[in-house]
Amino acid sequence: MTQSQNPLALIHEKVQAAIADAVVAAGLVQREELPAFVLEVPKDKSHGDLATNAAMQLTKIAKRNPRQIAEAIIEHLDTQSASIEKAEIAGPGFINFTLSKSYLYPVIALVHEQGDNYGRIETGKGQKVEVEFVSANPTGSLHLGHARGAAVGDALCNVLDFAGYEVTREYYINDAGNQVNNLSKSIEARYLQELGQEAEMPEDGYHGEDIKGFAKELVAEKGDSLLAMAPGDRAALLRNYGLEKELDKIKRDLGRFRVSFDIWYSETSLYENGQVLRALDQLRDRGEVYEQDGATWLQTTKYGDDKDRVLIKNDGTYTYLTPDIAYHSDKYGRGYNKMINIWGADHHGYIPRMKAAMASLGNDPDKLVVLIAQMVSLFQDGEKVKMSKRTGKAVTMEDLMDEVGIDAIRYFFTMRSMDSHLDFDMDLAVSTSNENPVFYVQYAHARVCSVFRQAEEQGVALPDPAAVDFSKLSTEHEYALLRKIGELPSEIALAADGYAPHRLIRYVYELASLFHSYYKAERVITDDAAQTLARLALLGAVRQTIANVLRLVGVSAPDRM
Repeated sequence: MTQSQNPLALIHEKVQAAIADAVVAAGLVQREELPAFVLEVPKDKSHGDLATNAAMQLTKIAKRNPRQIAEAIIEHLDTQSASIEKAEIAGPGFINFTLSKSYLYPVIALVHEQGDNYGRIETGKGQKVEVEFVSANPTGSLHLGHARGAAVGDALCNVLDFAGYEVTREYYINDAGNQVNNLSKSIEARYLQELGQEAEMPEDGYHGEDIKGFAKELVAEKGDSLLAMAPGDRAALLRNYGLEKELDKIKRDLGRFRVSFDIWYSETSLYENGQVLRALDQLRDRGEVYEQDGATWLQTTKYGDDKDRVLIKNDGTYTYLTPDIAYHSDKYGRGYNKMINIWGADHHGYIPRMKAAMASLGNDPDKLVVLIAQMVSLFQDGEKVKMSKRTGKAVTMEDLMDEVGIDAIRYFFTMRSMDSHLDFDMDLAVSTSNENPVFYVQYAHARVCSVFRQAEEQGVALPDPAAVDFSKLSTEHEYALLRKIGELPSEIALAADGYAPHRLIRYVYELASLFHSYYKAERVITDDAAQTLARLALLGAVRQTIANVLRLVGVSAPDRM
């Protein structure tokens, strides 16, 4: 849907056009001299539906004071074409417009017509966006920070898709380097211990129960046959075995969390296909590296970093930055318009060096967008929770899904801007009260479904919006609902442009709040058949809009609660 199809956007365009026509008709300026002016929804409802500063913008050109200009605009205004009921001058020359509420009625037909696609826009049409998120090391369970990254990353991808972008979801597998070597050594130690042999865990080993479980499975599958293998071959086998097991667990947890990826990109592949060496050669050819103290350095200070960075240490091994440069160089080569990384709070300082590295390769660093997902703190019974009651270990994403459910986690983790710290109240998340925002919103959807069941029991057929008399919708509650429903496309645009899926959580909560207020104030099924049909059509639009937004943030919309 284009914005101009939306009744709210359409009335905005009509009022703007009427103001411009009135300015020209009043002889204030020529059309080609018209300055830009603001037309917006006033924060104070008593100021009408729309307000403009056009009169103030015209003072220098028209050489009159703003109130005189405002009077001239109102005098020449074609109110009928723009559904304007009243135009009033306020303050130094603002013009406030009260509109005929009939302009809101087409919102209902639009929602019913577009169904699951209501709110979909085309601002991103023709643009390719890659979003890399979660990307946890495959050496253990996903924790709360990964869960937040998964929730906001997936919601952002959904929003960008709904805004018309071609979205690729990507997970970068850190399957090379010391962490994976330590994983292999940890499994080897547990395997030997399982066979009754003396074996010490490596200094930076992984002590989780999953490692012990892998060792038991290995003994059950292969007995002591691994003992006869050459140490290097055994290490490689255990590395691959552990990676596969850990990745399977990550994929299982993410699938349960309703998160999927288009690409699982292996760090190891960067070495196997020569991309790391190619990236280094490119940097050398461009004169961006130098040798010092036996190490190879990248001149990132040329591009705004606070110091130059080591690529190859004096022992000949690569730093973390080197394969990351090769990986991001590959992303640029795929032709995306934007590449969005969602990183954890501890990666903030990594942003300028990665952007500098991309500039060193001749890439546009502005195409790389890095968003930081801040940490989550859990609270239960008013106290901070650090350990799982089940395992006595740090709380994992799996623990939290078991404890409070996926809907609550996805709603709460997306509720705040991702760059702000989040306190997660587990007691609130599982409560069935209006204080629990996810319950409050889901209950609005279920409540509408309940009304439709009542209507069906009473023999009232669901209305065809084309046959409904919408003039029967005349209360302020109804106008407020229509306005809020009509705002969804612009909310999608703002959430996509600002990489801000939390806006939709706020939006759907406000819509649910308006609905609950309406439900308390008005009967839907009344003695007036025409009014009943109009109200059912309105509620159908409410239900569809809530369901669409909840789907975008990965939360279910139940029919009964």
